[in-house]
Amino acid sequence: MAPRFPGGHAPQEIDSKRKPQTNFQTSSYSTIGRTKGVMNTKLHAICDSQGRPLNLFVTAGQVSDYIGARALLSSLPKVDWRLGDRGYDADWFREALQDKGIRACIPGRKQRKTPVKYDKRRYKRLNRIEIMFGRLKDWRCVATRYDRCPKVFLSAIALAATVIYWL
Repeated sequence: MAPRFPGGHAPQEIDSKRKPQTNFQTSSYSTIGRTKGVMNTKLHAICDSQGRPLNLFVTAGQVSDYIGARALLSSLPKVDWRLGDRGYDADWFREALQDKGIRACIPGRKQRKTPVKYDKRRYKRLNRIEIMFGRLKDWRCVATRYDRCPKVFLSAIALAATVIYWL
């Protein structure tokens, strides 16, 4: 009598030269990247004046913030000011905001040769966005990133944001 295996299938020999087949495309792993020795993901968000997320974008941890800025640039709402941290300090981004009629409140990077002026009092309102990220991380699936698929992870973030801020 043949031995019984779970599922009724006998184990197959593994060819060490063949790559294992998975259901995921290689691009699905592209949003998990190494940052400071740890696997990480960055979340970019456009928020309203009350700190509620309007648009979300996920990139790999080692990817520059410029990628997220470029992806979300077309979906910026009509506003007077745009707050951002030092990671979004780029001349092309400031010019793109100016072309849309938006004033940038982004401090310059430390390496910048000429300092950039920004409204320090208005910049303090950036804490609303940091509070939004903290509230999203109260949801365990967002904070720990168990999902390897970026679509599922972004869906979990969108669900958390909807429940926290819009329901």
